[in-house]
Amino acid sequence: MKIVVAIDSLKGSLTSIEAGNAIKQGILNIDHTAQVIIKPLADGGEGTAQALVSGMGGSMQTLEVTGPLKERVNARYGMLEGHETAIIEMAEAAGLPLVPMNDRNPLYTTTYGVGEIIRKCIEEGCRKFIVGIGGSATNDAGIGMLMALGFKFIDINGQEVGQGGQGLEQIVGIDTSKVLPELRECEFKIACDVDNPLYGENGAAAIYGPQKGATPEMVERLDQGLRNFAEVVKTFKQQDFSQVPGAGAAGGLGFGFMAFLNGKLESGIQIILKEIKLEEDLKDADLVITGEGRLDNQTAMGKAPIGVAKLAKKYNLPVLGFAGALANEAKKCNEEGIDAYFSIVNAAMSLEDAMNPENAKQNMTKTVEQVFNLIKLYK
Repeated sequence: MKIVVAIDSLKGSLTSIEAGNAIKQGILNIDHTAQVIIKPLADGGEGTAQALVSGMGGSMQTLEVTGPLKERVNARYGMLEGHETAIIEMAEAAGLPLVPMNDRNPLYTTTYGVGEIIRKCIEEGCRKFIVGIGGSATNDAGIGMLMALGFKFIDINGQEVGQGGQGLEQIVGIDTSKVLPELRECEFKIACDVDNPLYGENGAAAIYGPQKGATPEMVERLDQGLRNFAEVVKTFKQQDFSQVPGAGAAGGLGFGFMAFLNGKLESGIQIILKEIKLEEDLKDADLVITGEGRLDNQTAMGKAPIGVAKLAKKYNLPVLGFAGALANEAKKCNEEGIDAYFSIVNAAMSLEDAMNPENAKQNMTKTVEQVFNLIKLYK
């Protein structure tokens, strides 16, 4: 019996690979002849780099870069074996948690540090990038990142504009004479699960600006800046990227990647499923196991476990789900391809006890054992 396990992390408790290994142990305790394949799983957000590095070989790196407030921060990123592919989470260099509540102002926060990570990876020989762009503190349409890569954005006086969202309204021209030449060889896959345009009532500033500290007046100013930048880019590139779904992601960083780095915006889970080559292992599998920390309505709307389930159904495979907690709405997961799901919490306990990694591993293994005892009855 071939079983493919692709489970997302149980946030704050088990990594994707740790959860997978606990499941594998439970299966083998009941059926030692089973072939169990563990695949790392993430959705492009927090934990993606660690999941792919752990499951595909590679290492986590740390680089001191410019943070969102232009302070120095230590950003972690993943480098897969062979240094051909880098996994970057933009929030490591420009994320909202890096900015104290009282200092949040997207007129001034910058993505410069994201560009510094990319530059470092290029220097190390990397030409393929997977970039998760969730959780940003910025609204600069990526000009900070692009500045770090050699792009210059010029104002009416021929001077380079400042960083942050405030710089967008000043841009009248673009200078690419100092751009890193290796960028032409690079491929950027951008994990993006929102479809906002760059500007307007559903754009980056209007929808996400307030949570980054923008007042209504700032939102209006930022939106005008994004409109101005879009027009300059349209003239410069002879193409309008501003209305492409996802252009407004991460304060317009999606736009910056598309317009200047030929970035391809895709669903985070779809990028990961392709990278881990899950489908190849599903073709001759008998059973698929997935899950995450909590199965709920959000899961059913397309999070990582549903991505796994839908791919499994392409081959008519049964899919089981395991989770630390189950919401009432979790039954919608049945409609999306998870045939049966189970909570691993087997007794009354505090959240702290349930999330203790050792307890979680034991609970996962024990629950899987009992499910496979049932499966064994019907084999």
